[in-house]
Order: sequence, then structure tokens, then C-alpha cells
Amino acid sequence: MSELRFDGKVAVVTGAGHGLGRSHALALAERGAKVVVNDLGGALDGTGASTGPAADVVELITKNGGEAVASTDNVATPEGARAIVQSAIDAFGRVDIVINNAGILRDKSFGKMTVEEFDAVLAVHVRGSFLVSHAAFPYFKEQGYGRIVNTSSPAGLFGNFGQANYSTAKMGLVGLTKTLAIEGARAGIKANAIAPIAWTRMTEALFPAEFESKFTPERISTLVTFLAHESCETTGEVFSVGAGRVARVFVAEGPGWKQEGHTAEDIRDNWEAIMAEQPYLTPTTLGEQASASMKAMF
Repeated sequence: MSELRFDGKVAVVTGAGHGLGRSHALALAERGAKVVVNDLGGALDGTGASTGPAADVVELITKNGGEAVASTDNVATPEGARAIVQSAIDAFGRVDIVINNAGILRDKSFGKMTVEEFDAVLAVHVRGSFLVSHAAFPYFKEQGYGRIVNTSSPAGLFGNFGQANYSTAKMGLVGLTKTLAIEGARAGIKANAIAPIAWTRMTEALFPAEFESKFTPERISTLVTFLAHESCETTGEVFSVGAGRVARVFVAEGPGWKQEGHTAEDIRDNWEAIMAEQPYLTPTTLGEQASASMKAMF
């Protein structure tokens, strides 16, 4: 089998100064991609800034014979997102891949979470992914090619105590991914999302120490590498990945229950049928879901 190469391709990786983003940037550069290494250089909660993390990754890439430039622009502002993509255009003349990985944490139980703590997390994860993708989208459409990989999370897909902000943001990215896949289809733009489990500075306090060697970021970057490659035709999907395992995660609709003029008591009495999972439907667009639902209703 031939090696997956990215010669001639330009990738933007956000949050690439540490952890998963760093691993993604290094993996793509090793396979020939020119990389914009974006990282604000702040703390886990998004406060502060430093040029160090992005510069360190660029230095490592260039030392290994690759090409990369650093960006410390903020993904959560329109100006910052445009500047990140412009860095790719200015340095390398094009942009082909966007890996939306930047994120922050402000964990707190729901009753104690402030509006600011909720908004701040959504601003980086969801708004940031939208803004960077939005800045790159015209270039993708013009060249008839583009790859977007968004970073969701098991916390978003399934919920997690103390992370109402983070979970909301990560599930929001699933909707963004699916819509980008639909709207980008005619222009050769593919969009997918990952829900990684990895040992990073974001998760090291949550996992036991023995997880470190098994849940390495590099085991996530193999999937990202494939999803970002021109040979990947899959789009609009979400994948759980960690410790060497990769699995498709999908939203399904059960067979349901129908009765004309039903009452609340009818709903109660047929709850088991309503909760049934088999046979399930996995629509890939709202149109498919609506069509199937209409058939079942009539």
C-alpha cells in the first residue's frame, strides 16, 4: 500500500502548541504538508498568551526538514481567524486542510457555572471552528477541494458532569460538521469530526497515570491524517478514537410508535415501543430524516 502523502498541500492546525494539535501538526508535516501552527499560547482556561508553544512546534518541524509558520492569532475572533488562514496564503500560497483543535476548559457544576464561563468555552470551540472554517471556505470552493476535521468529544456526544459548557460546544461541532459536509459536497470539500480520548494537559488530571502510555495523542493523529487526506471520500461522520481503537459514532432514530389522536396516557402506555432502538434509521441529512418520518407518519 502506498504511503499517504501531503506534498503540495497546506494545512492549518489550531491549538497546535500542545497535545493533540501538536501531534497533528507534526504528523502532517512529516508526510509533506506545509503547516500553519496556530496556538494562542494561553493556559487551559484560555487566559494569557505566549508565542512559545507555536514557535517550538515550528522549530521542530523545520529541524526535521519540513515547512511551517507560527500563528498566535485568536480563533474566537473574526480578525484572528482570518489572520490564521491568511498566514497560510502569505507563506505558502494556498490552504487545503483545516484541523479545528483549539479549545479551553472551564469546568464547573451547572448550578455554579457563570454565563461568562459558558460563553468563553463556546467561543473557542464552536465559534472558533466556525470562524476558521469560514475564512478558509472561499479558498476551498475556488480550488474545488478542501478537508475539514473538527474536534468533538465523548463529553459532547454523551454528556459529562461539570462540563455543561464543554459538552454543549462539542455537540455543537457535530451539527457544524454535518452541515459543512452537505454544503461543501459540490465543491469537493469533506468535513468530519473526531471524538478523541487522549492523555493531554487537558485530561491528565482526569485519567490514572497508567493511561499515559496507551492514550497518546499520536494514536489520534493517525485518524486525523487519513480524514485530512485527498483519498478520504467519507464526509459528515463522527469517529470515536483512542488507544488504537477507531469507531463510527452515529445519530439514529428508532422505529417509533404511531396512533392517531393519541393522549398523554397513550404515550405513557406505549413508552416501551417509543423507546425501542431496532430497527433504527441513520439519516445523513435532514431531508432523509424528514422523508422517513413522513412515511412513518402517513
